[in-house]
Amino acid sequence: MNAPATPTDGWPVPKSAYIHVPFCRHRCGYCNFSVVAQRDDLIERYVQAIDLELQTLDRPAIETLFIGGGTPTHLPPPVLDRFLNQVGQRFDLNQLVEFSVEANPEDIDPTTLNVLSDHGVNRISLGVQSFHQSKLNILQRGHDEAIAVNAIEMSAERIGNVSIDLIFAAPGETIEQWTEDLRLALSLPIDHLSTYALTFEKGTSFWNRLRQGELKELGDDVEVEMYQTARAMSQTVGLSHYEISNFARPDRQCLHNRAYWDGRGWYAAGPGAANFCDGYRNVNHRSTTTYLKKVESGVSPISESERITVQQYARERFAFGVRMIEGVDVDQLSRESGIDLRELCGADLAKMVSDGLISDVAERVTLTERGILFADGVASTLLG
Repeated sequence: MNAPATPTDGWPVPKSAYIHVPFCRHRCGYCNFSVVAQRDDLIERYVQAIDLELQTLDRPAIETLFIGGGTPTHLPPPVLDRFLNQVGQRFDLNQLVEFSVEANPEDIDPTTLNVLSDHGVNRISLGVQSFHQSKLNILQRGHDEAIAVNAIEMSAERIGNVSIDLIFAAPGETIEQWTEDLRLALSLPIDHLSTYALTFEKGTSFWNRLRQGELKELGDDVEVEMYQTARAMSQTVGLSHYEISNFARPDRQCLHNRAYWDGRGWYAAGPGAANFCDGYRNVNHRSTTTYLKKVESGVSPISESERITVQQYARERFAFGVRMIEGVDVDQLSRESGIDLRELCGADLAKMVSDGLISDVAERVTLTERGILFADGVASTLLG
């Protein structure tokens, strides 16, 4: 992908697009995304609304396209086929390098994979989360180990580039169980792995159950040990740690997510989708029904719009960039943004070096081994 445009040359020209599909069979207890469950009656209206929203973009050329959710593969294959055809017509895909679609293991079958492949999808991200039945039950997932393994193997054969998500630090989970999850995952034909510690987001049923004492968080020490286990085991099979939560084989890093982390700008459509275009961050209504009513009435579905200052942009690129294991060339970022980040963040950088959180050598700021464990705090400091 080309280097990002910068405020000194004008705001980034987006080369990526994200489409949010909100439908799911059910809402998992930990999920805080814009999702509707058991509302398949809205699917047809949604497909029409997405096309109406995308018509406003004037068919821009993009290099990465990501269909996420929710569960895009919850759409019945004929509808999925029509939906992907519509999306493809609303963008110039001649320069497309990466086309990702999220899927749940229980939705994967030859028909669905054929639809994806026929539309040029060359990367699939499977929400596996775990292979252990007891943990899957706690997480309220709809598959079992056999279904997950089969989905991975079928996807690898038909699509070729498979990423999976795994959750760790679930209530009652042991180091041994997490190690078994990793061992099985890493024995399968995957090219990318994302691992996330379970979080209890306000507004979710897990949050309420935690407050009522029905669920219990694992201790920080156990969570850190699980994270370090994932780092070590992934490395042994050739999945390099390239971002705090992400591991990939050579040339299999998620280019779409890198566009976010590099501040390149992106289009977005669908309920709750957020774009970054022309120096504005716009977020659509999270409610699927509200989103549909707005679009159908010819009204913008945007619920929040924020003008980003050049200083904000520079800070955000710094904060997200430092989450990359390769770190950030601060002087280059300063030149590109026109903001002297060493002057702006000098005191914070010095303190974080002193605290052993970052290394600042040869113009590049990177997280230390200790800093990797406190990456959110480092990013928060850089955001100011």
